[in-house]
Amino acid sequence: MVRDCWRRRQVIAALGVTAAVPSWAQFRVEVTGVGLTQLPFAIVPFRGEAGSPEKISAIIRADLERSGQFRAIEPPVNLVMDETSRPDVTPWRQAGSDSLVAGSVTRLADGRHDVRFRLWDVVRGQDLGGQSYAVTQGDLRLAAHRIADFIYEKLTGERGIFSTRIAYVTKGGPRYNLWVADADGENAQSALASPEPIISPAWSSNGAQLAYVSFESRKPVVYVHEVATGRRRLLANFRGSNSAPAWAPDGRTLAVTLSREGGSQLYTIDAGGGEPRRLTQSAGIDTEPVYAPDGRSIYFVSDRGGAPQVYRMPVTGGSPQRVTFTGSYNISPSVSPDGRWLAYVSRVQGQFKLHVMELPSGNGVAITDSTADESPSFAPNSRLIVYATRQNGREALMTTTLDGKIKARLAGQGGDIREPDWGPFQR
Repeated sequence: MVRDCWRRRQVIAALGVTAAVPSWAQFRVEVTGVGLTQLPFAIVPFRGEAGSPEKISAIIRADLERSGQFRAIEPPVNLVMDETSRPDVTPWRQAGSDSLVAGSVTRLADGRHDVRFRLWDVVRGQDLGGQSYAVTQGDLRLAAHRIADFIYEKLTGERGIFSTRIAYVTKGGPRYNLWVADADGENAQSALASPEPIISPAWSSNGAQLAYVSFESRKPVVYVHEVATGRRRLLANFRGSNSAPAWAPDGRTLAVTLSREGGSQLYTIDAGGGEPRRLTQSAGIDTEPVYAPDGRSIYFVSDRGGAPQVYRMPVTGGSPQRVTFTGSYNISPSVSPDGRWLAYVSRVQGQFKLHVMELPSGNGVAITDSTADESPSFAPNSRLIVYATRQNGREALMTTTLDGKIKARLAGQGGDIREPDWGPFQR
């Protein structure tokens, strides 16, 4: 067992317990809940998408609904429109829509697909702009996500996260896989397959690298994986356990948990490797470090007070301050990119529930009704959280709004899904 990992799934991984066969093909999105201030929008099927390998309008709609900020309005009539059409906005207003999206998908002579769209403000009758993408078949989903990003930003004033990526781990039979997928869980590509456990994937701030822990040496060792090339390098293989990597915002340093000097303590290490520098000096277990967005402090989990709680300390070391006070068992901290929120998992009457705390006030509340939540990670715009859980006897990845009102299940066809981490904005 990995002594410094309280997360139940990491313990399972360390012990090599067999789980059901995973699915790394298609996920489906099931959105539940009702938000208080959702923006009503309409999207009509794109001209030509019936013959396209991907239904662009459906992907855009699912993206926007999953964000919790939008509510789809069914078209009042069966219209044929594209980006060149100037709509009669009256029926759309009467249907309750504030905006309208139309577009087209055309196969080009070179085999690529030309995807075009236009966004309309139905209330004001204004053209809000559009874009076009000439993409290969493999990038049709990415084009749809980028369209959803455009719409989200135009209508909310904030950057969309639909073209970002997530990483997660599956376990099936004797095989573990580290996957990189679209933010909706689709289009998963295997970054690593191993007969030994893989845990704790962590994106670098530029999205080019993933750090993770592998047990292929029969002990936990930290690697850094280049996503584009598939090359990897050994980062930490010191005596004892090497685990829980977390990138500094500047990408130059990682925080890790090492037991090289006996107990599990926090260290920092240069992203290129080298001799680590010890940060904590406690008699307990210190683990699960995460950097604050400004890079000046590190949040982590410690049982120095008798039970696991979240603490914060300067990045240079020093006296830690306790952050969580409600509940006797709080683990798996994740800090929102805007620095305002802390997500963590709290054990409540034997059940593990996702909590969100507003850091300035220190008020934390449970936002799920499930009982086996783990590994929360914020979207780069701080508006959503991805986490792993178990529902109706099945493993699942979920996204949720910070108030817990809108949840989307990214449900595979079966298998053990764990350890999600949401990547940064694409640059």
